[in-house]
Amino acid sequence: MAGPAFITGGSSGIGLELAKGLASRGHSLALFARDPAKLQDAIREIRAAYPDIVATAHSADVADRAALEIAVKAAIQAHGAPEWAIANAGIAIPGGFVDQPIEAFELQMMVNYMGALYFAKTVAEPMAERGGGRMVFVASGAALFGIYGYSAYAPTKFAMRGLAEVLRVELKPENISVTLAYPPDTDTPQLLKEAESKPQATKEITAGGGVWQAKDVARVILRRARRGRFAATPGFQMRALLALHSVLAPIMRLWQGRIVRKNQ
Repeated sequence: MAGPAFITGGSSGIGLELAKGLASRGHSLALFARDPAKLQDAIREIRAAYPDIVATAHSADVADRAALEIAVKAAIQAHGAPEWAIANAGIAIPGGFVDQPIEAFELQMMVNYMGALYFAKTVAEPMAERGGGRMVFVASGAALFGIYGYSAYAPTKFAMRGLAEVLRVELKPENISVTLAYPPDTDTPQLLKEAESKPQATKEITAGGGVWQAKDVARVILRRARRGRFAATPGFQMRALLALHSVLAPIMRLWQGRIVRKNQ
């Protein structure tokens, strides 16, 4: 029998498509996000497509540890401990290092890294007690090398990558597999919001990979996680970056430098 799936950032984009993919396989759902109205819209959409699935909405800011813990415990009461725990909530606010206020750095670290940490910390023990499961962290290609304009964002994904690397080892004896996803640019509300502050040089640097659909990214993530794979890399570009990022980093720096100089 399919166990419960808990997903942060589950009201839209990749998170919602992950929820649909799991619902299609019979998993009950607990979705976490800040906006109650968007959460209810997501729940209605899932129930319309999968009327036999139990899906609950839990409004909480993942950066608020106490609120998130309360929400996760309420979800455990409703569903039981999760078989799937997906840390997907995140924000990206691009901009120059000198230009951005320190608050932008703090906010992105709190949401992207600390939010994932709080979530993983809250669900790990219940998952172990139920006999294991799958833990998924949704990172970014920015977790692999430095990208101009992402001085506030990239370190949060580097930190997530480090956490996932450690948990991969520590949680294995508890029968909890860990998957770290590196989605490319994906057609989501977050990408549209990100474009509002993205420097022109950053737009040119990140344009080469194209834009994926959220359902296609979610399909790759779920397939890799089901197989117990650590890395989920949608598309050839992400696979190549993961395999060769240390070798490619000097080339990427030179290439980015030329784009930045042209825009300056």
